[in-house]
Amino acid sequence: MKSKSLLIAATLLTTIRLIAQEPPPPPPTTPPPPTTPPPPKAILVRPGAMKVEPMLDPESIPLAKPLESDAAVQGKPSGDDAVKLQVFLDQLNFGPGVIDGKPGLFTEHAVNAWNEVNGHPIDDWSAVMDTARKGVSEPFTTVIVPDILVKWVNPKLPNDRILQSKTKRLSYRSAGELMAERYHTDLEYLLELNGSKKVYNLKAGSELKVPNVTPFLIEKIAGIQHKNNEATAQRHVVVDTKRNQLRIFEATPVALVIEEEPADGSDTPAKPAANRSLIATFPITPGQQRFIHYGMWEVRNCVEFPSWRYDKSLLETGKRSTDPSKVYDLPSGPNSPVGIMWCGLSKSGIGLHGTADPETIGRAQSAGCIRLSNWDVIRLPTLISPGTSVEIR
Repeated sequence: MKSKSLLIAATLLTTIRLIAQEPPPPPPTTPPPPTTPPPPKAILVRPGAMKVEPMLDPESIPLAKPLESDAAVQGKPSGDDAVKLQVFLDQLNFGPGVIDGKPGLFTEHAVNAWNEVNGHPIDDWSAVMDTARKGVSEPFTTVIVPDILVKWVNPKLPNDRILQSKTKRLSYRSAGELMAERYHTDLEYLLELNGSKKVYNLKAGSELKVPNVTPFLIEKIAGIQHKNNEATAQRHVVVDTKRNQLRIFEATPVALVIEEEPADGSDTPAKPAANRSLIATFPITPGQQRFIHYGMWEVRNCVEFPSWRYDKSLLETGKRSTDPSKVYDLPSGPNSPVGIMWCGLSKSGIGLHGTADPETIGRAQSAGCIRLSNWDVIRLPTLISPGTSVEIR
């Protein structure tokens, strides 16, 4: 019995020693107690005002990374440089559309045209921007509202065509509209530059900040019919209805050579050849697709301050109304549907003309003619004349 007891004791002692040599078991893994979310920020409601203001801690709001503007992403200029570029192109008859410091598709087309004429890569903005900075020292200027508001502004000008036919002139509806068109911009940009208080209270003698461009002087238009000019009659106009551009060329248009075979036989493309025959480009609005008369035509006349016959049937169907009571003769003026200039083509009823809404050029279709802004269309008699060929494509 004694030996048996000793054997059991020895076995127990060995077991205890083995247990002592093992590492202690890991502590039991119990899930952490659920965390209680912080109470929501208080919302303060001020009696009477009913204005809800979250009581946020400004330090807790992360700062967002500023987004790059479309102009910056595309490598286009912004700010004063953008206005300088638009003014520069406008003065050279490469119309950028409304001058507003926001280079869009029409400014891009104007840059392309300038590059085409000067032998630069079509989509290069650096050369034209460098030249614009040198050519336009100041993007803006301060002008005085001229003393012509009584004659050229009619705040009560009706919208109804029947009532318009009974007025003396289709004038501007406000001094702001007059000044915007005068400086090749729109009312929205004048408001941005000057503020609503100043723009909506303009009167003769008021000062106004505007783009530094040669003004469109409505009071200098004499209402004449321009005669044939042998030199300009030889020019050629291309109306591109896909790109909404009117392009004027000396004599026969010469295609731009983008890549020529280098003289040395290398693989390096030659520099684009300058297309000196292109002399002007302007944004346009073509007619509705069903009314566009493609083909080759000829300028027959260019008339300032044309009257216009409003025929709803002709505008909607392309056919003249047989009911004289539904046709109205509208007087001339900057708010005429055909603007301040009509250059009729050899296709009856079709012409190049101005508009009452320059901000819609390229964005809204006309009935069947080719619309330009009034500040662009007034230049046409200095560039083309009766006899000039016009290709609508």
